[in-house]
Amino acid sequence: MNRVPGLSVRVKLTLSYAGFLMLAGAMLLGAVWVFLLRYVPERAFIVPGSAGADLRGVFPVRSNLLHVFAPRAAAVLVLLLVLGLVGGWILAGRMLAPLARITDATRVAAGGSLSHRIRLSGRRDEFRELADAFDTMLAQLESHVAEQQRFAANASHELRTPLAITQSMLEVARADASADKGELVDRLHAVNTRAINLTEALLLLSRADQRSFTSERIDLSLIAEEASETLLPLAEKRGVTIETSGDTTTTVGSPTLLLQMATNLVHNAIVHNLSSGGTVWVTTGVQPERVILTVENTGDKLSPQLVGTLAEPFLRGSERTRTEHAGSGLGLAIVNSIAQAHDGTLTLSRRAAGGLSVTVELPAAASQARE
Repeated sequence: MNRVPGLSVRVKLTLSYAGFLMLAGAMLLGAVWVFLLRYVPERAFIVPGSAGADLRGVFPVRSNLLHVFAPRAAAVLVLLLVLGLVGGWILAGRMLAPLARITDATRVAAGGSLSHRIRLSGRRDEFRELADAFDTMLAQLESHVAEQQRFAANASHELRTPLAITQSMLEVARADASADKGELVDRLHAVNTRAINLTEALLLLSRADQRSFTSERIDLSLIAEEASETLLPLAEKRGVTIETSGDTTTTVGSPTLLLQMATNLVHNAIVHNLSSGGTVWVTTGVQPERVILTVENTGDKLSPQLVGTLAEPFLRGSERTRTEHAGSGLGLAIVNSIAQAHDGTLTLSRRAAGGLSVTVELPAAASQARE
């Protein structure tokens, strides 16, 4: 943005310091003069013929005092002006030095280097708080940019895979005219479906990150029940039992996104379960100012290292992935983004008997928080 050139802040502060010092000096000299006027007579009678007296012996005291006082007062004001300008320039420079460091750091960050930090030393004051806040912002931006770059690289890789498979199958079909076209169509349909599901998951993840949704009051327990009922056929097919329980848990958010969140949790719990005879527990609860959705499932014992990576995009957890339900690798990443978009948190923990426990905490609606 082009702006009209003007005085720098240092010059303005210098002029302010000098002007204030001049005003204070002028007021002090004025006070001295007024004080002298109160006790100095206008004329004094001395011996006629003395130096400075007229023939009647009258000596003009005030006028002579003004004649002596005025040039000295002017010299003092000039001295104060010089001291104000020099001292103000030095003081302004010292006061604005932290701001100059912050400005330099801003220019470095604008150039693309987010790893730079101000690290302003000294006691806590307004400049120190500003520098610390700026360092915190840079750290968050650096982490966010790195995460976005990693996500973009992973997404590109995941989207390239079905396209490469499609190209390979088409090349094989073109080279072998006797190949079964029906099988080719089925395989292409499966690959294309996976690409569409991945694209929809990416769009949903982007929507959750941008918080571009309308919020309304929602009973999270009803959302959990709806997700469980929707996935009941899949659970029955895999021999998994779903048990739902809990209290009314009212929160504020997007019904569509929260339903997607609950659906992802229950789906993961069904798919990553025992081969037969598994169980999924879906419970809701209320804490002071928070509502909780917990989804637990039986399954293989998981390592703490694996549990710590399950919410990362495209990290499917090879130890617990079934080939026929590999998914897009975005299930828990979407859950985490939806929870964060609703000012909530996602917590993953392994069950001692095997399987996973996933807890989502969301802010309670105002009426529920008071109960």
